[in-house]
Amino acid sequence: MAACTLFLRLPKLRYVPCLRKARSVYNKPENEIVEQDGKRATLKHRETSSQGDNRLCSNPSLYLHPVRSSRTFQSHIADDDDESYTPQYQSNSKNTQPVPTDVKMQTRAFTRSRMEYASITLDLNERPPPIGWEQAEMWLQKVPVLKNTMKASDVCLILAELSCCDPDKLLLLKTDQRFITLIRYCFENLRRFTEIQLLDVLQSFVWLQLPSDHFILNVHENEISQRVNCMSLHQLLLAADLWRCIGRRVPQFLKHLYDSVNLYWENMGVSEFVHFLYIMGEGRHCPTDLIAPVEKVLMHHLEKLKPEEVGAICIGLFKSKSSLSMDAVTRLVDKAHSFVEEMSDFAMVNVLKYLRFTYLYHNDWMNAMMQEVPRRAQKMDVKGLMHVVLTCSALHYRNEHILRAVADNMMPLVPLCRSKDAGKLLWSFGTVRFIPPNPNFYASLTDALRQRKDEFEQYPEHLLTGLLGLAFVSQFPEDLIALALSPAFVSLALNCAKLDLRKDFFTLDGTVALELPHWVGPRLNGELRAEVAEMLWKNAQSTVCQKEETLEAEFGLQELLGGKKFVMKRMILPHTRSIDLEVHLDSTGQPIPVNITGNKVTASPENSLSKSSSPQDWERMNTGVTLSDAFIAQLTNSKKVTGPQTPSLACQSVLLPRVDPDEDAKLFNSELDLAHGITHALTKQSGLRCDNYRAPVKLAIQLSSRNHYCYHSQYLLGFHALKRRQLKLAGYRVVVLNYRDWLPLLRKSHAEKLAYLRKKVYGNLK
Repeated sequence: MAACTLFLRLPKLRYVPCLRKARSVYNKPENEIVEQDGKRATLKHRETSSQGDNRLCSNPSLYLHPVRSSRTFQSHIADDDDESYTPQYQSNSKNTQPVPTDVKMQTRAFTRSRMEYASITLDLNERPPPIGWEQAEMWLQKVPVLKNTMKASDVCLILAELSCCDPDKLLLLKTDQRFITLIRYCFENLRRFTEIQLLDVLQSFVWLQLPSDHFILNVHENEISQRVNCMSLHQLLLAADLWRCIGRRVPQFLKHLYDSVNLYWENMGVSEFVHFLYIMGEGRHCPTDLIAPVEKVLMHHLEKLKPEEVGAICIGLFKSKSSLSMDAVTRLVDKAHSFVEEMSDFAMVNVLKYLRFTYLYHNDWMNAMMQEVPRRAQKMDVKGLMHVVLTCSALHYRNEHILRAVADNMMPLVPLCRSKDAGKLLWSFGTVRFIPPNPNFYASLTDALRQRKDEFEQYPEHLLTGLLGLAFVSQFPEDLIALALSPAFVSLALNCAKLDLRKDFFTLDGTVALELPHWVGPRLNGELRAEVAEMLWKNAQSTVCQKEETLEAEFGLQELLGGKKFVMKRMILPHTRSIDLEVHLDSTGQPIPVNITGNKVTASPENSLSKSSSPQDWERMNTGVTLSDAFIAQLTNSKKVTGPQTPSLACQSVLLPRVDPDEDAKLFNSELDLAHGITHALTKQSGLRCDNYRAPVKLAIQLSSRNHYCYHSQYLLGFHALKRRQLKLAGYRVVVLNYRDWLPLLRKSHAEKLAYLRKKVYGNLK
């Protein structure tokens, strides 16, 4: 794109860069190319106008992915939704299996939308015509000849010519001592380069494929950053694009760019604005003070945007985490919807990414996806398909047409999945609890995680993401769970400064405790469980516990049941990260006190009612006080025995545990199952079967939210389905105060609220 024929109208150009080989995209004869002092003029860096007789032509060829030599940078961008990461796959069976080929996305297709992009971007598909090694040798010979007399223009010219070296010879070139000396001369002449020459040299580094951490790039970035005030907007945008092509993070330069761009908002054209957002996205940051002007310019240019430009804007906003107003986002997606059929797959997915970031459900767009995704899925790449379903899960949008299309077309591509792709696909399908027709779908993605174990060392979150997604649909690969909960992996993941994975570990650990009773593998240590439980409880106390709907339900139940002691607001299963209102009723429907010592947070499922107070536990206790006959009669719902008792008919003495005052909190969770445990022990010891006995009913009263369900349905999302399933495993009956019913009642009379709560509580005794 940045290369085109320069005709003999040079006075109208803003500047002519230093000497470089030109290539005509119109295949003009060589004698039509302008010559200056017998040297070929470079056409790569210029500021031109599409007005008048200047001809700017864009090359329609696809852009190549930039070469990145820095392993650190590759890893980082691969985890940040960068489109250049291509997974390498080696199949089993000694690599004899056929491996599918992933689709190459046109990630910079927006630059073909207008000719104006030619002056601010580099077309990586328009590599200069290669020169042979003999010609490269000729230019290398000039380095020792010129020695200390070498000028800045000489360095610029030689680098430009050598950058045309055949890619196969680049390694040989870069290890040549004369080339190393040339780089030293570049360093020594850095201050003497003009701004145009600095850009020419930087472009040469792109073609030479210098490693992104090469020392010359460090000093080059510093020099360009110091020249920002001397550079035009086009030069700044071109410099940013060249850094992007090299694959180097340049936060210092971008900071200067962001500071300078405020001078240009009023006169910024469409191509400049779109490219600026693209650069901002690749820099993964948008200063807060730029949000307002970005939105203003976007709304100004909205109607002029073309399909691929909308996609570029969306990915730029998504990667830079720029939160525009909902009105602006809606209008942007309206524009995308107006020509959705013309958009590339990459641009369409970029719109979905930004919807995911903003949590905006755009009805028309999602309806269009019902048609577009099935139509395109067969030709989409792994990452594109993953982001489609990830957006569906983020928006809680469960659409059979979209999900089935992704699942069906993903199966052949599973061998190409990174751990990130496999983990997020499992999470996404699990979140909306979609079971594809192919019974091997989840197993294949789970196996993909196994194949990518080496990636977990750098990205431990991907394993946890996948395992939680599987847990949502009741699938538990024990080998991967054992790996995730192993002390070494937990330590590795918790030392990752980028993410706080404690809650994910806590949820997985609690799930294992309840759903895998036979589990003998590793578990989180008690200290970590208690730490996370306390953190979650403190957060709940300041948020959901203070919501009007929660307080109204709590106070209403207290009044209905006879006081505060009969209602406990707590996290019954803290690993599910939410609270419940706990109520216990005996067999006659009478409330049993539960809130004896105040609201408490349970540190782990082992300490919850389901496990700590089993009948067997009570049988093993051998210290305490003897129960009275009256209490036993009440427990067994029988008449009081007044006459002499015989061992065959009477319940033998049962001892309650004697505890110190500071152990009250530990005992609290066990007290609630006291009646059931004692009665079981009594009847077992005496041989007396209490046929009429019914255990107390434990109710977990939940206040639902629209965020618990798939969009426009009452179909539970995976995490909330998991919680209800596990509450039942813990011995609870789940009572749901549906938001559709309860929220409107908040505006009704007190009597209506109590009537609703009474129906909910006592309707569950049948």
